Amino acid sequence: MRRRLLALLCVTGSLLSACGMLPGGHERKTVTVWLMKDSASKDFLRRFTEDFEHTHQDLRLDIRIQEWTGIVAKVRDALKKDTGDGPDVIEVGNTQVPLYADGGRLADLTLESMRDWGKDTWLPGLAQPGKDGNKQYGIPWYAANRVVIYRKDLFGRAGITRAPKTRDEWLADTGKLDSAGNQGIYLAGQDWYTLSGFIWDEGGDLARQKDLEWRGTLDSPAALRGMDFYRRLQALGDGPVDADEEHPPQAGVFAGGKVAQIVAVPGLAQAIVRQNPALKDKLGFFPVPGPTAGRPGTVFTGGSDLVVPQNTGDQFAATAVVGALTGAKWDTELARAMNYVPNKTTLAGAVDGEEGVAAMAAGAAHGRATPNTPQWADVEADNPIKEYMTRVLDGADPATEARRASRKITEALTPDVG
Repeated sequence: MRRRLLALLCVTGSLLSACGMLPGGHERKTVTVWLMKDSASKDFLRRFTEDFEHTHQDLRLDIRIQEWTGIVAKVRDALKKDTGDGPDVIEVGNTQVPLYADGGRLADLTLESMRDWGKDTWLPGLAQPGKDGNKQYGIPWYAANRVVIYRKDLFGRAGITRAPKTRDEWLADTGKLDSAGNQGIYLAGQDWYTLSGFIWDEGGDLARQKDLEWRGTLDSPAALRGMDFYRRLQALGDGPVDADEEHPPQAGVFAGGKVAQIVAVPGLAQAIVRQNPALKDKLGFFPVPGPTAGRPGTVFTGGSDLVVPQNTGDQFAATAVVGALTGAKWDTELARAMNYVPNKTTLAGAVDGEEGVAAMAAGAAHGRATPNTPQWADVEADNPIKEYMTRVLDGADPATEARRASRKITEALTPDVG
């Protein structure tokens, strides 16, 4: 009798939600989604959830916010479970995808990417790290990358009437700005993300794979040309050669009022203005210039991909969530709400109204990511690129130091099979 009474109660309107049932007796399946803290606002998540559950009436979303600290170990543990009660969709940093794809723990989403999700227009800096061979595991969600934040008033005083379009113009303008007690640019000596862009523009790489083995390639002629440009630009300011952009935080240095430019994500402008409100209407943005005026420079693209664990309890439901979050409607909504770059080059027009984000989108169209190997994290753990940069900026022979750093990168990228 108790079972009959419970069954009767569960189909009444007042207890529909509690019993997880839909009219007609069909159970509503729950899709568990792990998203990272501050990736999306509460208002965005509320609106997305309402829309998704309205259009997918057999599914319910359980969105759980995660902290970045300790997330790698937590995701790896979730991927190893065999019970199917872990997350069905996970947001991961774009360069983290190789860590999780290693060992076959992620669902292959190649078919959906080609058939339904328009992979040909994805930002390369998000799409490439999500790929292993011919298989697509990480689905691009949003991007962010560096631009040049500059002082409009200092540019005006120097007679510079438009943002530089080429590297040569950028050097010339920065030389004019590096006077009268001002730094033409504040560029820390170990800002290796910015260096990476210059190397890529020259046709070089941090490392390359050949015959299934990864090797450091800072000693290639192209990579050395990228380092030489970095050296010439960095000399037009007083950035420390033995520290990165966070030591000291470059927002505080810029806020001091004696710096004409920095290379940073546009959102750093808010921190600058908080520290120096007098700069509120004096800041502008332009894409990092490239070798020619035809396109902006290549930049390191950060951001997030969405992945589906192989052990999900319902891959069909999980891919429905991924498709909705990364589709044009909600990806555009997220970009506008959070000042991100949308995941496709065809959606860049959605952020044209924001100067900083528009500059970011122009660069993201030609963005890159770090080498697509799980061992790259070992390189960054004791980063030989930083030491290489400091040595060169201190006057050491670039070719000699590049060979030394390349050997260390190769060692870090060689898996320990012992």
